[in-house]
Amino acid sequence: MNDTQITLTTSRLILRIPTEGDSFELQAFEERNMSHLISWRPTLQEFNLDHTTQIMKWKEEFRENRAIRFLLFLREYPEGEIIGLCNFSQIFRGSFQACYLGYQIDAAYERKGLMSEAVERGIQYMFEEQNIHRIMANYMPSNTRSAQLLKKLGFTIEGRAKKYLLINGQWEDHILTSLTNQGWVFI
Repeated sequence: MNDTQITLTTSRLILRIPTEGDSFELQAFEERNMSHLISWRPTLQEFNLDHTTQIMKWKEEFRENRAIRFLLFLREYPEGEIIGLCNFSQIFRGSFQACYLGYQIDAAYERKGLMSEAVERGIQYMFEEQNIHRIMANYMPSNTRSAQLLKKLGFTIEGRAKKYLLINGQWEDHILTSLTNQGWVFI
């Protein structure tokens, strides 16, 4: 992939690839939501990097076709604060054609249907434009909101992984889910 800026829209949101100019807003998002998201984040998180370096790393992943990460903005405030993230990472090509989905939303914007709107649009992009066959998403059994979101979007539960990911200092079980692209074509 090249450095082309990808921007997706929904009725209420703009999803776009981060740029270096987003580092201040990304830091503000992180600071606003530290306590809100700590229960769900991996302990060995990339966010130990400064935000400019983090964005540069994300851009490198994008150029190398290893990840596509979107920042979420309200459509009415496209240059306003970041209200969430929707990530498609660990992109595998070849005979797998799959990736992992991750997402997070600002505490102030929960329960408004915005995350489902963003993830649905991101999935559409990954299936139609990136021709991904399979998207995997995993969540902790206690994360009922993620369970509901993924079920609503058509993800199928495939199993449970014991002590799957180090979250907030503890190895946590995760429910494994996936969604396959029924329109996938061999190119």
